[in-house]
Amino acid sequence: MKVLGIETSCDETGVALYDTERGLLADALYSQIDIHAEYGGVVPELASRDHVRKTLPLIDQVLSEGGVVRGDIGGVAYTAGPGLVGALMVGATLGRAIAAGLGVPSLGVHHMEGHLLAPMLAEHEAGAVPEYPFVALLVSGGHTQLVRVDGLGLYTLLGESLDDAAGEAFDKTAKMLGLPYPGGPHVAKLAEQGDPDRFEFPRPMVKQGGLDFSFSGLKTHTLTTVRAHEVDGQVSEQDKADIARAFEAAVVDTLVIKCRRALKQENLTRLVMAGGVSANVRLRAALEEKLGKERCEVFYPAPKLCTDNGAMIAYAGALRLAAGECDGPDAEVRPRWPMTELTAPKAAA
Repeated sequence: MKVLGIETSCDETGVALYDTERGLLADALYSQIDIHAEYGGVVPELASRDHVRKTLPLIDQVLSEGGVVRGDIGGVAYTAGPGLVGALMVGATLGRAIAAGLGVPSLGVHHMEGHLLAPMLAEHEAGAVPEYPFVALLVSGGHTQLVRVDGLGLYTLLGESLDDAAGEAFDKTAKMLGLPYPGGPHVAKLAEQGDPDRFEFPRPMVKQGGLDFSFSGLKTHTLTTVRAHEVDGQVSEQDKADIARAFEAAVVDTLVIKCRRALKQENLTRLVMAGGVSANVRLRAALEEKLGKERCEVFYPAPKLCTDNGAMIAYAGALRLAAGECDGPDAEVRPRWPMTELTAPKAAA
């Protein structure tokens, strides 16, 4: 089955074509960073309008690159939530319309399930893929969660952020340091020039046990440090780099500690990391080093599949469409959609 995947949950338009026999045939991604950068964050109305302009041309591009005509499509998957309601509606409306016109099933996919399953896309490329069960760290601009995964749709929430997600904390720290939006890659790049021994930032919620996260206190500590080093309202470039290094180290250490704790609690030896922050080089290296010593395996997607993309939606949709799921007459987008509400497909249960 060839499945067209459409991702329009926030500020990136992603389209991909996935074949259940051959793997990923083609994918394309358009980022709205330049549109939202001057506002320091995503403007929902602008995001929705740009999805309207870009989705259909990207679909045509993917079909051409994949050597597929519309009549070859066997199903359409689109992001149904969570996300910005207007942006979600663009992908959902187009996806359902295309499916209806072709007489094939459509299916709304959970955005975070797409991220969780993204490492599985390596299965047709002779790459290593995780076997169930495993612990998943979903870490992005909107989510920081630890989830036990026993199969498709079999998810148990182990812990989550009680306030800012890790990616959101990166963005806000970037703004404090005068760096462009989105902040994560810019903070990580600046941190490379920082002195790792100058500042020691707190590792939030690691001493009291449990698997929940909180990054608001770390964000406040960062702001206090920035203000303490202002001279005539300015912070030197070296001070900025040292602060970025300390902030990144605190986030990385916190995530590593929680992942180790989750694996031990669940008596598992496989960790899957996905979401935009999973592209952070220092985080990947720390997890591989710490967990490798404990004979645990770490899996994550290719860098281009860490951020929002159509490939993960096409793949997640293909698994569920192949198991017999499809949209019902009351299908709707869900801006808020707890992943724990997902269930295994009946054919896989």
